[in-house]
Amino acid sequence: MHDETLDALYYCDPSVYRAERKSVFAHNWLFFGLERDVAEPGSCFAATIAGYPLLLVRGEDRELRAFHNLCRHRAGPLAEEGASRCGTSLVCRYHGWRYALDGRLASARDFGAAQGFDPRQYGLMPLAVAVWRGLVFVNLDCDAPPFENVVAPLERRLGDRGFERFTRAERSQHDLKCNWKTYVENYLEGYHIPVLHPSLNASLGSAYGVEVEGNLQFYYADAKEGAAVAGLWGWMWPCLGFNVYADGILIERMLPVDADNTRLEYLFLFAPEADEDAVGRAVSASLVTTAEDIAMCEAVQRNLSAGIYRTGRLSPKHEHGVQWFQDRIRDALAVKAS
Repeated sequence: MHDETLDALYYCDPSVYRAERKSVFAHNWLFFGLERDVAEPGSCFAATIAGYPLLLVRGEDRELRAFHNLCRHRAGPLAEEGASRCGTSLVCRYHGWRYALDGRLASARDFGAAQGFDPRQYGLMPLAVAVWRGLVFVNLDCDAPPFENVVAPLERRLGDRGFERFTRAERSQHDLKCNWKTYVENYLEGYHIPVLHPSLNASLGSAYGVEVEGNLQFYYADAKEGAAVAGLWGWMWPCLGFNVYADGILIERMLPVDADNTRLEYLFLFAPEADEDAVGRAVSASLVTTAEDIAMCEAVQRNLSAGIYRTGRLSPKHEHGVQWFQDRIRDALAVKAS
């Protein structure tokens, strides 16, 4: 493992981001949304992750399938972003090509007699899809290891704590002027908490640590008397954070927009019986910490981009999780380059 940090160019060079899209985001399981958002046949949900337009659809056979949200004719979109109804087919919004909900090309509208044109060769491009505890994950690599293998360490730690009763949803979104790795690395260490987060630090004791297992990191912290700390606090490679509480869960997606910008998408899920004031306090406390993190990550990014700093040293006591993450980035980009 490397003691030195990644070179600053990893956070500023657009060519690095282009390589990460293919080597990191195109070959790993990505959180996509809630299964209940596509519960009925003919319902679909579209979103963009790391520049990839993706689409989830519930077929008439009730099977859940995922595709790239683009027509095989000239790359027109099939659905607007967010939840919608598509009925019995997906229709290109550009030229009207129509696809069955299993991805087969059903009609190339008014196309004409094209020699050698075989509709069977122009179906939608599929993704791997997995549903876990009501959450939907997709992988652009249909030959990727099964999701249940990846999530197994989290599944073991959760045990019989189910998410099914967390039916109340609150959402928020934050746009950051920094590289996605700048924010992720901030998330992966508690070294900065006493300096940057006075309110959060006031609730924590002196013990803070990280455990790495497979594609996941888990964090532990002791709470001061009377303070509430998440029951399970963790992160999944490459860009998903989660805090599991007794009466809710916070899911945080850390999505790259380009080399210089990141979007945080927060999904708070609470039990219907959760106290209204407690919910408000939990959301507000989270947003206070987020605002502090955003301001610092944007300042760090400005310094990374200034052309002075190249590399630093990682703390062996506090930054084991960051070290693991940076080594994963190095490995992914090395595979892409080979």
